[in-house]
Amino acid sequence: MRQKPDLSFWKLFNISFGFFGVQIAYALQSANISRIFATLGADPHQLSFFWILPPLMGMVVQPIIGLLSDKTWCRFGRRIPYLFVGAIVAVAVMLMLPNAGSLGLTTQVVMWGLSGTMLFGLMSLMFLDTSINIAMQPFKMMVGDMVNIRQKGLAYSIQSFLCNAGSLVGYLFPYIFTFLGVQNVAPEGVIPNSVIYSFYIGAAILILCVIYTTVNVKEYSPEEMKAFGEEESAPLPAGQAPAAHQQKVSIPYTFFSIGLVQFFCWAAFMYMWTYTPGAIAAQCWGTTDVASQGYQEAANWVGVVFAVQAVGSVIWAMLIPMFRTYKLAYVVSLLVGGAGFISILWVTNQYVLWISFLLIGAAWAGMLALPFTLFTNALQGNPKMGTYLGLFNCTICLPQIVAAVVGSPLLKSLTPEGGEAPQVYMLVIAGVLLIAGALSVSIIKEKR
Repeated sequence: MRQKPDLSFWKLFNISFGFFGVQIAYALQSANISRIFATLGADPHQLSFFWILPPLMGMVVQPIIGLLSDKTWCRFGRRIPYLFVGAIVAVAVMLMLPNAGSLGLTTQVVMWGLSGTMLFGLMSLMFLDTSINIAMQPFKMMVGDMVNIRQKGLAYSIQSFLCNAGSLVGYLFPYIFTFLGVQNVAPEGVIPNSVIYSFYIGAAILILCVIYTTVNVKEYSPEEMKAFGEEESAPLPAGQAPAAHQQKVSIPYTFFSIGLVQFFCWAAFMYMWTYTPGAIAAQCWGTTDVASQGYQEAANWVGVVFAVQAVGSVIWAMLIPMFRTYKLAYVVSLLVGGAGFISILWVTNQYVLWISFLLIGAAWAGMLALPFTLFTNALQGNPKMGTYLGLFNCTICLPQIVAAVVGSPLLKSLTPEGGEAPQVYMLVIAGVLLIAGALSVSIIKEKR
């Protein structure tokens, strides 16, 4: 049985380059969704409910994409057709979502306690996250398909670097456009041009990056996969049923052990994406009025501190290979990130926030690279790699859904009667969750 060959750095880079564009789209969504819905009139206590859709769509879509792409072989490849279709849909939605407040839709409640503009934004968000998930998952699967176990850590580190570089660009776009003179304040209920233009440029970069990967990556053929001992991945002849031993799906222990750690980690970051705009506006700008210039400046600064987090993640990703084991790197990454979240409680200067988010970047780097490295190492040679990775995405999406459902009543319980919602406390809770995740790493069995 042949072994998968070592790939050059640039071949590893090309496999994941399209992820750079996908992550720009994801960063724009992560940094601006709470800002968009707050501008459209959402109450702070409602914000977490708007965040249920993205992970819910991911949990539904990614296992399906994994299962279907395992059985797909065509002239364009195995995973590439899915990432290309996902990118096309994402581009279309990115052109629509930021215009939710500018289409003349009703601002009156029409359904589920939501106005017409918020319903349009909610549906756009659903399609955006669905398409991003369709485009994102194939990149992880291609690393599993095409990279041998010796280079798996390097390949996911490259993917982590490109992910953070894309995040850096996406997070900074509104701040950069405001600096260039684009309007950052709009009439009540309307999204500022600085955000709208950011989504437009992000959509253009996304499609160009995906085209680059599509042109420069040639996936292994069914014959080559068979030679690598993964012949069960190939499609069966029409009418032929799989053998009984092939029908059995046995989820490895690693799935559940890493899944527990993932639960704490992704719940923590759900609270970061949801509550950072309101927390920073209150802590450093002293305002909770979403129509005020101060709130919009704070919302731009969210992109800046998220970009600082991405820089911290890139730096930490370079340190991860220096740890003796992946598990040790995982524990330290989460503890450092937890300290960063908790420190925000005492920060009132916008520039001091950089220290907190540099620390949070360490946790993000560990979450991007280490779970997939540990899991795909445990699956090495398994013909259902794509299916398992699709299922593994549930360990990312489910905790976000739980956190979103719990977030509203939790924030209400922390809000004094007649007072403002203390959104910064939700970031402290995020830090506690990361520490719990670090303590849970001990149950993972690492395949060396």
